[in-house]
Amino acid sequence: MPDPRPSVLYVCVHNAGRSQMAAAYTTHLSAGRVEVRSAGSAPADSVNPAVRDAMLEEGIDLSAETPKLLTPEAVQASDVVITMGCGDACPFYPGKRYLDWQLDDPAGQGVDAVRPIRDEIKRRVSALLEDLGIPVTGV
Repeated sequence: MPDPRPSVLYVCVHNAGRSQMAAAYTTHLSAGRVEVRSAGSAPADSVNPAVRDAMLEEGIDLSAETPKLLTPEAVQASDVVITMGCGDACPFYPGKRYLDWQLDDPAGQGVDAVRPIRDEIKRRVSALLEDLGIPVTGV
């Protein structure tokens, strides 16, 4: 039986920062009412430590997360695909809803620089959940 939850895929180049934060917020703020994926066109070896620290300040632990390679199957299985600076590396499939979030890249930044990016991602995820008809919890 297919999963009745809406599914969202977050994509950035390294899947080590922005997409990891967006996926974590989507899971947290929706209380699991959204199927969440994140991936990168050229995944890093690990999640950005400053991103991990900034999310810990929000009570969200990314220490078990690892960057994943973007696959056509992940795109096909998702209702909404949100890109964050991956450009033409993101495959396009008709019938999918695509959004492109222009956000600063946290790569090479410290926690102080990551916080505003984190906060903007949280705001956008909350708006997306509202648009999907999913109550925001765990704020």
